[in-house]
Amino acid sequence: MSARGLIIGAPRSGSGKTTLTLALLAAARRRGLAIRAAKSGPDYIDPAFHEVATGWPSHNLDSWAMAPAQLGMVADYAAAAADLLVIESSMGLFDGVAGPEGHTGAGADLAARFGLPVVLILDVSGHSQSAAAVARGFALHQPGVEIAGVVLNRVASERHRDGVAAAMQAVGIKIFGAIKRDETISVPERHLGLVQALEHPDLRLHLDRLADLAEDSLDVPGIFALAKPLAGPEGGGGPGLLTPPGQRIAIARDAAFSFLYAHVLEGWRRAGSEMVFFSPLADEAPPPDCDSCWLPGGYPELHAGALAAARRFKAGLAEFAAARPVHGECGGYMVLGANLQSADGQWHAMTGLLSHETSFAKRRMNLGYRQAAMLVDSPLGPAGTCIRGHEFHYASVVSPGTDAPLAALRDAAGTPLPQAGGKRGLVSGAFFHAIARQEPAERG
Repeated sequence: MSARGLIIGAPRSGSGKTTLTLALLAAARRRGLAIRAAKSGPDYIDPAFHEVATGWPSHNLDSWAMAPAQLGMVADYAAAAADLLVIESSMGLFDGVAGPEGHTGAGADLAARFGLPVVLILDVSGHSQSAAAVARGFALHQPGVEIAGVVLNRVASERHRDGVAAAMQAVGIKIFGAIKRDETISVPERHLGLVQALEHPDLRLHLDRLADLAEDSLDVPGIFALAKPLAGPEGGGGPGLLTPPGQRIAIARDAAFSFLYAHVLEGWRRAGSEMVFFSPLADEAPPPDCDSCWLPGGYPELHAGALAAARRFKAGLAEFAAARPVHGECGGYMVLGANLQSADGQWHAMTGLLSHETSFAKRRMNLGYRQAAMLVDSPLGPAGTCIRGHEFHYASVVSPGTDAPLAALRDAAGTPLPQAGGKRGLVSGAFFHAIARQEPAERG
C-alpha cells in the first residue's frame, strides 16, 4: 500500500468534519492530486459526497464489523492508485461500542491500526481558551493515537481566534486554520443525516466554494504534509467478503435505492460477478438476463407514490422472483412488503412479494450494530451464515406478515433481539444492512 493518509476527527457529531473533509478533497483535486476518501464506521451518505468530490468510490472502514484482514483489504481498495487518502471519522473520534481494543468501530481504532495522524476539527462557538483543554485531552487520551493539530470551526472574530490560538500554543497544539461562522457552507440534513449527494442543488458549485474556503482559511500544504504511509499488514485473500448472490446481479439504483457499500460491490466484482443497474423510479424492471436481484436501502418513503405506480417494475420484479432470488435491505425490504405508509399517513401498495407492512408515519429510530445469524438460505448465504452489519431507520413494521423469519439478531454487546426480516420463496429481506461475513473463528 503506497498511499499516504490522514484522518479528520472531532469531539462530537456536528463539529464540521464533513465540511472540512470535502473542502480538503476539493482543494486536493483542484491541485491535481490523486485524492481518495474513506469513512469510518457505517454510513452511506457522507461517502456519496466524497465520491463526487474525488471522482472515485469512497469506502467504509469498520473496525467492529470487519476482521483485521478484511479491514486491511478494504483499505487497499480505498487507497488504490492514490497519492493521498483522507478518512473522515464518524461521531466523536473515540466513540464506538464496548469491545476489545481496536475493534470498537471508533475512528481512533483506524488511527492506531494504520498509524495515521488525526486533524481534529473543533467547534469553538460558545467557548475560547477552554478549547485548548479539549484538544489537549484528546491528544493525551489514548497512546498510539496521534493528534497532529486542530482546525478551529465557527470562529466569531479575529479576537476570538487569537484567544483560542494563544491557549493552544501554550499547551503545544498546532493550529492548521480557522473557519468563520457561516451556515451556508453546511450541507442540508434530513432524518437519516445529510440529504443525498445526488439531491444536493449545485453540488459542484458548493465543492468549488469549499475548495476556495480551504485555500483561504486553512494551511492546506501543512495538512497534506502530515499524511503518513498506511502501516500494518496489507489485506489479502477474501476474508469476510459477502458471497456474490449471482454471476450477473441486477441492482436497483436511483434516488430511492442508493445505499450499498462500495466494498461490497468491489468484492463482488473481484469475485467475478457483473453488476447491472436499473431504476425502479424510472419504472424499469430487473433485466431478465440477470440471475439475482438486490434492492438496496435508501429513501423509498419519499417516493412511495411513484413506486406504487411503477407497474412495469412491480410486474417485472414479480416475474423475476418466480425463478431467481431477490433480496432487499432496509428501504428495499420496505418495498418488498405489501404496503408502505408515508409520512403523511397515506398507504401505498408495494410489490407484495413479502407480506409485512411498514410505516414511516409511525416513526421510531432504530440504530446500532447487528450480528445476524441466517435462519434460512438467502442471497446473504446459507442457513447458519453469520453476518455483521447495522440498522439505521425510522420506519417501523406495523404488521409482521406471515413469512418465515430471515435471521436471529444480536446487538453489538451480544444481547438477543427479536428475529428479523422475512423469507418467502426466493424473496428475502430485512432492515439490517450487511457489512461483512463473520468467519467461524470470529464468532463468540
